[in-house]
Amino acid sequence: MPDFPILGLRIKNPVVVGSGLLTDQERNIRRLLASGAGAVVTKTIHPSPPQGLDERILRLPIGMLNSTTYSKRPVDHWLRVLRSCAQEGLPVIASLHADTPVELGELAREVERTGCRALELGISCLNDETGFGDDDPERVFAYTAETRSRVALPFSVKVAVGDALEERVRAAVAGGADAITMSDTIPGAAVSPLTGELELGGTYGYSGPGIKPLVLAAIWRLRKRGFDLPVMGCGGVGSGRDVADYLNAGADVAQVYTALHTDMYGTLERIVAETGDVLSGAAPAITPTMEVAT
Repeated sequence: MPDFPILGLRIKNPVVVGSGLLTDQERNIRRLLASGAGAVVTKTIHPSPPQGLDERILRLPIGMLNSTTYSKRPVDHWLRVLRSCAQEGLPVIASLHADTPVELGELAREVERTGCRALELGISCLNDETGFGDDDPERVFAYTAETRSRVALPFSVKVAVGDALEERVRAAVAGGADAITMSDTIPGAAVSPLTGELELGGTYGYSGPGIKPLVLAAIWRLRKRGFDLPVMGCGGVGSGRDVADYLNAGADVAQVYTALHTDMYGTLERIVAETGDVLSGAAPAITPTMEVAT
């Protein structure tokens, strides 16, 4: 496969491991890269992550709910990790967020000093105790513009599909974003058959195959309307065909995460291999099965 440029990186394939619990440890990041990932996004680094939360994941028949937020590891720990990875030239993208735009800008500046080459602003986590997500274009602009004023590093702003998506994307672009990551998790819930109560105690982030058609449609619409910044497509990637679907819809690379909660390294190796086969034409075309009501 040819190189795939994204955020100033020229990665060896378009399969990027997205931010989450699986990327909260340096050893996991390194092994994911060794297993074939084009790049890895760290779990979101936050200068003062919420404490004492009951953070869990819930596997569903299709996809997954999670009540997780940010890395609990201190900023100084992550600065050491990022400096080590940068010295070795590893394609690691630092995911960042903070309670205010000024704090995010300061954190981004600290990360830039490590030699890290790219950032992702994880400002759309709906599991945050503030519950803000990224639904306000003015909020998106404030965080993006403040970060842009502090660093020269290329960065992507992570947004979730949903209301006012194009307004939020335009706000990120106006604030100086170099790319968009789409999509973060969307609100989801599951009901316990035993208690009738909501699992995990409320609504939390849903990810997995169920959101892939929504994200594909959103990327395709943006491209049709002339949006020309790079896009990292994210949601429901579990095969090389899924990666190709994102590229065909207009994404530059695809992030995989939820699927890796099953046989993490083996699943990644399979997806990377399948992606190579699909993009080289070695894999047969797959026609989706359509059920027609009668």
